[in-house]
Amino acid sequence: MALLTFGEALIILAGKGGIDISVGSMLSLAGVIFGLAMSNGLGMFGSVVIVIFSGLILGAINGILVSYIGLPPMIATLGTSYAYSSLALYLTGGVPISGFPEGFSVLGQENTLGIPNQVLFVVVPIAILTYLLASKTSFGRKIYLAGTNDEAAKLATINTRKLRLYLFTYSGILSSIAAIIMCSWLMTAKADAGNGLEMKAITAAVLGGISIKGGEGNISGVILAILIITIISSGLQIANINAILELSILGIVLVAVVAIDNKFKKRIKA
Repeated sequence: MALLTFGEALIILAGKGGIDISVGSMLSLAGVIFGLAMSNGLGMFGSVVIVIFSGLILGAINGILVSYIGLPPMIATLGTSYAYSSLALYLTGGVPISGFPEGFSVLGQENTLGIPNQVLFVVVPIAILTYLLASKTSFGRKIYLAGTNDEAAKLATINTRKLRLYLFTYSGILSSIAAIIMCSWLMTAKADAGNGLEMKAITAAVLGGISIKGGEGNISGVILAILIITIISSGLQIANINAILELSILGIVLVAVVAIDNKFKKRIKA
């Protein structure tokens, strides 16, 4: 969820209604591609390369639909979400792909110094990379300017089309890396592995202070929100709360956070 949220946060931050509803479906399809590559004897390294390249392509498709064809982000990624999830089901026939080597579970199931390996070796480095990208680089400043005022960004010679294409592509790459972690955790590739994760990613991004209108927020707040959402989800699972009800609760949290954010902004303007 953390990796999906980082990509989601940057897309929302860039404004113009930016959102990626397809991150869960991209994870599912990338996981299936990884499973098929492994089962066809490509080996770990080859399978990882293929799945990350696949994520790049899936994310770039979203970026092209939004930036160059001009579809609204919600409509474009809703459409690709259906397409990606359907393709994942078609490729597997609804049957999970298993048979991964035993050592593959080290990434998703083992700990180092009491910290889960996927957190220590994947999430933390990518969190640092995303934070530096958004906060300490000229590319990050372009994201904020585009999110605050798209026309002003264009007048400042910022190619906002390329900017958003890169962000959607980055989201696709992170989704593919998340798929590898998911496969290592479950030791199977499931066509529905990413179902519902897009809701958690959007909720965590907004809860972390990323304005749904773009241009405001930071990645450090998103990291804190990811921890909160993870604790809530884990608590609900421990309490044997139905997964559908869990998504309902997260939906309520999302609506509440946006409503409170809008109320505070209106007070500040007043």
